[in-house]
Amino acid sequence: MNQKPLLSIRNLHAGTEDHTILKGVNLEIPHGEMHALMGPNGSGKSTLAYVLAGHPEFQVFQGEVHLEEKNLLELSPEERAHLGLFLAFQHPVELPGVSMIEFLRTAVNETRAAQGKEPIPTTELLKQIRTLARELLGSDEYISRNVNEGFSGGERKRNEILQMLLLQPKMIILDETDSGLDIDGLKLIARAVERLRDNQRGFLVITHYYRILEFLKPDRVHLLVDGKIVASGTYELAVEVERRGYEAILQDLHAPTESR
Repeated sequence: MNQKPLLSIRNLHAGTEDHTILKGVNLEIPHGEMHALMGPNGSGKSTLAYVLAGHPEFQVFQGEVHLEEKNLLELSPEERAHLGLFLAFQHPVELPGVSMIEFLRTAVNETRAAQGKEPIPTTELLKQIRTLARELLGSDEYISRNVNEGFSGGERKRNEILQMLLLQPKMIILDETDSGLDIDGLKLIARAVERLRDNQRGFLVITHYYRILEFLKPDRVHLLVDGKIVASGTYELAVEVERRGYEAILQDLHAPTESR
């Protein structure tokens, strides 16, 4: 049985050169658990995702982040990915001139090489990619394009999930993957995420809204407000946020104890 958490964040302060956004985040995600991070606009949710992935725009001023035994803050974004950290972006970008097949082949086999594994033969990998493209994008025609070239917003989100299923990462961060999706797209992504849910992986699902959590049923829910986690609870906390809204929840948190 794993004793140490899969992901451990302690007293994390981070932001841009002239602006502190995260102001002492503490969070642990054990192996086999899915945690949701909710909060109003501007609370620092996406900043946390970018800091964990190693985005160069953001600086860490204080704190520690470990993926199992490894200090993530000492590693490059590529090294973090090779360890099994995966970030599905809130706004996936188009990569002109970078073919989907070559991008996916390189990502999978470079990660396997870093983990001491043999590359997947090209024909076998291509078969996997085509199968996932038909399942998630509706057609394998998409893999003949450059990355996200001509994709709608929802298709770009589903392409992120295709990459996740191919890479089989250990720690998965979904940064508002549900935004802009219709109900069918939301259900499709939720089913794909559930396929990787086991007792070794961890998930951090970042969202404004309750609807994706209704399908995923996270083990824990955290509220991030003004760069700090101000409340944590079970899935019922997400239900309460949906029912009452952030403002009412925050008013309760700040009310004197005797009046609660």
